[in-house]
Amino acid sequence: MQGRPRQEEHFSSALLEFSRTLEKCPDVEYYNKLEDPTDEENDMLDLAFGLTQTSRLGCQVIAKPELDGIRLAIPAATRNFAVDGPSQQNEEQSNVVNLVTEKDLEHLCQLIEMKDGGPTWIQMMDCSTPGMRCQAWRREPKTGPPQYQTRTVFENATPEMVRDFFWDDEFRATWDDMLAYSATIDECLTTGTMIVQWIRKFPLFCSDREYIIGRRIWESGGSYYCVTKGVPCSSVPRRAKPRRVDLYYSSWCIRAVESRMGDGRLIACEVLLLHHEEMGIPWEIAKLGVRHGMWGTVKKFEPGLRAYQKARASGVPLSRPAFMAQITTKINSGSQSLAVNENSSETEVAAAATSSNRSLGRKIPKWLIFGGVFVLACSIDRDS
Repeated sequence: MQGRPRQEEHFSSALLEFSRTLEKCPDVEYYNKLEDPTDEENDMLDLAFGLTQTSRLGCQVIAKPELDGIRLAIPAATRNFAVDGPSQQNEEQSNVVNLVTEKDLEHLCQLIEMKDGGPTWIQMMDCSTPGMRCQAWRREPKTGPPQYQTRTVFENATPEMVRDFFWDDEFRATWDDMLAYSATIDECLTTGTMIVQWIRKFPLFCSDREYIIGRRIWESGGSYYCVTKGVPCSSVPRRAKPRRVDLYYSSWCIRAVESRMGDGRLIACEVLLLHHEEMGIPWEIAKLGVRHGMWGTVKKFEPGLRAYQKARASGVPLSRPAFMAQITTKINSGSQSLAVNENSSETEVAAAATSSNRSLGRKIPKWLIFGGVFVLACSIDRDS
């Protein structure tokens, strides 16, 4: 500080522009002179970038005579683009942002509303546990790999918890035995876009596969639109083994729905995940593996989610991937691309999927499509 400020005078208006960001106090002596942070401030700090033991919100650091000489460090980035502006960091991360864009969101909305021009869906599974129900369908496009859907409903789960659960690669390793390795290659703290590397283990007929995945989350009215897809990455050299999967696309929607208890409370969570990939194995073998292994894979979700809920309730710190899941792009719920009818009744949904031999036609209620689907598409590569 320069000079001696008036009692309770705030910092200059220029510094107040950073009131949603952190200021780090390198001098512990001065830090100890500040009033203790409130619970509300601590909650906001938990979501901030670059958190340290001496971090405070800028708007809570009041200029007083006893703080004369304090030194403050402003973080290199924040989660608020309007605050950051087009900084050098944002320019450096522009390539990351451009890998998963609004066009991907529009494509997801087309899939949700059955406007992508693809064939009808054929139901193939309807299984449940006391805390989860999963319905699955398959369709086979004229070109590209076959696609598989599941509508998954978790009881007693919030959309935010489920969002973080599926994004948290560190915790995924504790319940997903197919994930052999994961690492974050790059990230954007403005949009939450991440570039990650996965290596996944497969059954004996298929060797390990490597994935370079770009992913990002949009939020609208408490619903989350999550896109992940394969992206190019020159910083990770291609190797002979594990084989890299270039064609990979996954998208899912998450929202709160009424519990099966029928009491009107929105304490259950639906998940829609659409996924196709070119794995480089014969089509018929892939279809056989999916048909026999889908439920065995999906039913691992629930014990993993319950363990995750307990870990978060115990105060375990957020992992970096889970932190990034909370950086979402807000979109208008009235947007034309998100014009989904959410008022269809559960009776209509059940009527649309009563038989495993009945095709899931274009007149399927949008509520069902919006709810929760896991799509797994295996490749056609008869030369491998």
